[in-house]
Amino acid sequence: MELAQNNPYIENPSLLKRLSIADWLFGALLLGGAVFALNRYGAFMDVYEKGILLAAVPTFAWLGWSWKPARVLMLLIAVLSLGAIAMYGGNLEMANTKFFLKYLLSSQSAILWMSTFFFLSTLFYWGGLLARSDFGSSVGSKLCWAAILMGFTGMMVRWYESYLLGADIGHIPVSNLYEVFILFCMITALFYVFYEAKYATRQVGAFVLLVISAAVGFLLWYMLSRGASDIQPLVPALQSWWMKIHVPANFIGYGTFALAAMVGVAYLLKAKGILADRLPELEVLDDIMYKAIAVGFAFFTIATILGALWAADAWGGYWSWDPKETWALIVWLNYAAWLHMRLMKGLRGQVAAWWAVGGLLVTSFAFLGVNMFLSGLHSYGEL
Repeated sequence: MELAQNNPYIENPSLLKRLSIADWLFGALLLGGAVFALNRYGAFMDVYEKGILLAAVPTFAWLGWSWKPARVLMLLIAVLSLGAIAMYGGNLEMANTKFFLKYLLSSQSAILWMSTFFFLSTLFYWGGLLARSDFGSSVGSKLCWAAILMGFTGMMVRWYESYLLGADIGHIPVSNLYEVFILFCMITALFYVFYEAKYATRQVGAFVLLVISAAVGFLLWYMLSRGASDIQPLVPALQSWWMKIHVPANFIGYGTFALAAMVGVAYLLKAKGILADRLPELEVLDDIMYKAIAVGFAFFTIATILGALWAADAWGGYWSWDPKETWALIVWLNYAAWLHMRLMKGLRGQVAAWWAVGGLLVTSFAFLGVNMFLSGLHSYGEL
């Protein structure tokens, strides 16, 4: 089946030849931002952190060039985040006195808006699916984009707020269960809207937003019952530049695996004749499921290698059979087997979908269950 071959969001080999003046201006903005950051904050960075910053320029430039909505998203995040930072003026107390900070752009306000938009997006996606309403699904998609914008803005502002508490407290906000749950929601949603555009279908959003809304529900409970939104100093093992690359890579894996599982649910329902006339073709669902798992597996593999290197740096050994490490290996083996069966044996259909859905249970235990029921060296996510 021909799948959206003319979609403008998909990269092709002639990407550089198709770049416009606006594309080059976007790249120049990224480079200028990196140079500014190096000039102003370079004294506080080690050589690895400078390398990460410089590598981010071509990475995000390529992303913005090949997928235009990502460019708009990055620019809006920059505008809102820098606007919020300017309102603070170096004083954290401004979050309680400045109107736009208090009700919109402080990290907590932005994350609450993110949560609201995700819940509303789920309702509109389901309304559009059940009522066969393009309008409902379109509103759901726009709300999902709004949630992504506010979530990333909240994360960027939280990063700045941590430094307002003290130079020794400041850190990238991916260090505890509260922060990585936000990251999980953002990554899952971002990959979903990419596939939504690529395959020109919004019907799958009703399923993917369910798992995101469940994560948001946990996030709100965790915040209200445990005060998890408070910014805390890092434990010594997390005071490392490794965290800046290991954790995001890990959660690209978690997010895409969750996305594939929910697409698997849609596949199984259609295969059984439930909502069959409202869901995309089985071939489309199968292709989304495969590509999500393939991307997730690649990043999860990178994250596992980075984690081993970080463990050697922090604890003196590459592998210690810590529960988190052990379950990460189980997750890796599960999806390695799925891909092997797909590529070598042509695994398709309901068996592949059931396996993807079951993989969500394995991934959820590695992500959350280990922190709830097991103890070990990984303490960033304790409940």
